Amino acid sequence: MKAMVCTAYGPPEVLQLQEIAKPIPKDHEVRIKIYATTVNSGDCRVRGFRSPLLYKIPMRLVLGLRKPRQPILGVELAGEVEAIGQDVTRFKIGDQVLAFRGMRFGTYAQYICMHEDGMIVMKPEHVTYDDAAAIFFGGTTALHFFRKANIRQGHKVLIYGASGAVGNLAVQLAKHAGTVVTGVCSTVNVELVKSLGADQVVDYTQEDISKSGDRYDIILDAVGKLPKSRCKHLLAAGGSYVTVEGQGVAKVLMEDLRRLTDLLGKGKIKPVIDRRYALEQIAEAHRYADTGRKRGSVVITVGHDH
Repeated sequence: MKAMVCTAYGPPEVLQLQEIAKPIPKDHEVRIKIYATTVNSGDCRVRGFRSPLLYKIPMRLVLGLRKPRQPILGVELAGEVEAIGQDVTRFKIGDQVLAFRGMRFGTYAQYICMHEDGMIVMKPEHVTYDDAAAIFFGGTTALHFFRKANIRQGHKVLIYGASGAVGNLAVQLAKHAGTVVTGVCSTVNVELVKSLGADQVVDYTQEDISKSGDRYDIILDAVGKLPKSRCKHLLAAGGSYVTVEGQGVAKVLMEDLRRLTDLLGKGKIKPVIDRRYALEQIAEAHRYADTGRKRGSVVITVGHDH
């Protein structure tokens, strides 16, 4: 099968398309034919080994010393169960599924094997593979931080970086939770963030949010560019500041995947897809993601010869 392999830490060019052995499902495993995956900030950080100085040595031990121990990156996928191992009961051949791999990676490939009790859920029938692949990374991250902040109906929520992979789903999930949402983004993304349901949108190129007179129950820095020192005075009494910056891996619960899939199937959240690339173009997709200008997700469509 074809897979995009991270041959070393470095620029996007370290990602090389290779032919490797197609995995064989073990007992209780399913083999998934991948149709879509994504390139996200986590993939880019691992590929480039961008880590805070304090964590550089521990992260090398976790990820691999000279190159990633798991050389096939990618954390989320949409595809079809193509083969099953012995004693599999949860899935059958032909099932259309979504799956989340997190730091186990492995989705930049045509196929992957996963345990049937892993983070796999059925794809809503009417949702495309591309759309389905674009919700788990951002959605699970947003849910993780909203749990930390103890989000409640009626809260006033500020989301900084509201048009990104995490931010766009944070806006939608916060609205679904019954909160009043202010999104912060650049001029070009104002209309997008409004369309996602934000009650107010602040264009950071025109207005410094830190000088706002408003108070918020939750401030979510969804892009790691709004330090607490700049905005703690905007917190209401008992309010919570949470940020993706330097927080490691978000804790993902199986119930998060089910919740996101249910909301997607009912049309209550919608994916934002900026660009699509083929598997062979992942290096180019990484270059674009590295610019920091992507809106929502960059989707990789995985082709198959037959």
